Amino acid sequence: MKSEKRAQDRTVELDDIVADNNLAGDDDGETPVMPKFSPRLAIHASLGIVLAGVIIASLPWFTHTSWAKIGHHLDLMGPQAALECMGIMLLGLAVYTFTLSAALPGLSHLKASIINVSGSAVSNVLPGGGAVGMASTYMMLRSWGFARRNISTGLIVSGIWNVLFRVGMPLAGIAAVSQSTDAMPSIVRRGAWWGGVIGLLLLIGFVVALSRPQWTAWLGDQLDERVGPLLARMRRGDNKGTPLHIKHLLLDQRARISTVTKHGWFPMSLGVIGQLGLWFLLFWRVMAAVHVDLPVADLFAAYAISRLMTAIPFTPGGLGFTEASAAVVLTFWGANPPAVAAGVLIFALFTHIAEIPLGAFGWLAWWAMPKVGAPSTG
Repeated sequence: MKSEKRAQDRTVELDDIVADNNLAGDDDGETPVMPKFSPRLAIHASLGIVLAGVIIASLPWFTHTSWAKIGHHLDLMGPQAALECMGIMLLGLAVYTFTLSAALPGLSHLKASIINVSGSAVSNVLPGGGAVGMASTYMMLRSWGFARRNISTGLIVSGIWNVLFRVGMPLAGIAAVSQSTDAMPSIVRRGAWWGGVIGLLLLIGFVVALSRPQWTAWLGDQLDERVGPLLARMRRGDNKGTPLHIKHLLLDQRARISTVTKHGWFPMSLGVIGQLGLWFLLFWRVMAAVHVDLPVADLFAAYAISRLMTAIPFTPGGLGFTEASAAVVLTFWGANPPAVAAGVLIFALFTHIAEIPLGAFGWLAWWAMPKVGAPSTG
């Protein structure tokens, strides 16, 4: 009976979060707007793309080969293999909607797909574009009637879930090749270990934050005292000078994050692990198509390290750095250099470039869908 009562209480908590979305206009806060196009933004985007282009253009130097030899292996990717890889890529995008839908109760898989491809497209164009992609996601969700505090909770939880698994993967990669006769390059090994350690610390901090409301309240008191007056002066309009009550906001978010995590940890984990697993399947099939002949464990280690590089903010989605890191590691282990260079380029085409036109379709779908509100886009 007690377990049934607890289950009912948790269901009521989750239903309250879903019901909040029917009151989107009643919660406090300001509607986020998309950053305006400006010369500074254009320069920022151009510099990031140029840097990524320079790194990719240097792949023959990294792998000690030539573009002519790389082109030969690019030609090995036939139509059948390309269709197979496209199918895996689309399946990976679809699986990730489980994470988004679980992090934001009430969000359908169709709408999760739209914000996934639309936000990814923005992130894949701008260096450090994750913030702009998050703003676009926020705007879309507001237009569908989701409450601000529920959106922020969903973005926090899904972001933490992504970071935890992505920074933990390098440790799995090291474990996968620990029995290999070829050691991992020392700089790569150190980076992978640090990535895993950071992931472990984040996991511990996340668990402590959820289990200790007293610590959350203490942090809120400190922030209210030290930065609360400054933030109050920075508010705009009628709210200017009004205290934010950061402690109350943090406690409310902690309760919401705890509820969403208790109910959604499995589908959120399924979505992130499923996408990363399908991305590795795509990586493996691409390398097989261009004739990279290495054990699966070595391929997984190189893939795991390259995924960690996507967090580098200097280029859109770490483009260039991810390809160079995977190419260096695979070549170090004895793979055919031109085949490796061709493989990482094709993999980037499916996981980075292809998401940009898909994102354009996502924006078009959002524009055509009915909306509860009319958020500003300027």
